[in-house]
Amino acid sequence: MVANAFVDEGDEIVMATATFPVYTNTTQIMGGVPVRVPLREFTHDLPEMLNRVNRKTKLGYLCNPNNPTGTIVTRKALDDFMSKLPDRVILILDEAYADFVDDPNFPNGLAYVKEGKQVIVLRTFSKVYGLAGLRIGYALGREDLIRGLNQVRDPFPVHRLAQVAAEAALKDRKSEQKSIRMIRYGRKYLYREIERLGLSYVPSQANFILVDFGRDIREVSEGLLREGIIIRPGDIWNYRTSGRVTIGRIGDHRRFIKAIEKILW
Repeated sequence: MVANAFVDEGDEIVMATATFPVYTNTTQIMGGVPVRVPLREFTHDLPEMLNRVNRKTKLGYLCNPNNPTGTIVTRKALDDFMSKLPDRVILILDEAYADFVDDPNFPNGLAYVKEGKQVIVLRTFSKVYGLAGLRIGYALGREDLIRGLNQVRDPFPVHRLAQVAAEAALKDRKSEQKSIRMIRYGRKYLYREIERLGLSYVPSQANFILVDFGRDIREVSEGLLREGIIIRPGDIWNYRTSGRVTIGRIGDHRRFIKAIEKILW
């Protein structure tokens, strides 16, 4: 909807690489030009993203925490970025994984919306609430920006079951906090086990960890698949020896570690 509302043919859209690939897909569908800025130490390189902004730039995408690295842009860094970004450029803050963050320096995109900034914040019920199959999320922004989205939305964008489930999820704070605690505990557990195995990883603020297995990721992925475990191979982001491992239940973690020990040694 964002691309449909705001991207015209030839517009340039600044984004990181690696990040959520749908930003590129929707930009290209509308005839826009993706301007991809490589991550620096697995994190958005905001100074370089600013350097790539020109008169053709229409949007900027910032996934925070980033998918697939799990890293965040801090409040101070984002404030500085926003102060230098031209007012005509709309910044899309994708906060799909924000509920799992425990870093006190993480910025809340809603604060920029309340300040009337040229920002649209995206949130989803797919992650912390586990409603991915219902395809429901929401956008927050100034009235004029949201009006633009409403002009291009489908007549019936969200079905009734999804709406009822989302409303129930918002009221069920106990389950929400249980999910958050599970993810944060799982991160620490996997950190310890990954370090014990002598592997490296990118510290994450999301519900996944980018792990470097030290060998061809397709070989590792296929080995895990034979053990009944699926990870996201990192070669789609040009991380040839790394894979994105989702954090889940403790039993799943133990099974994963056992499978890795079998495959790598």
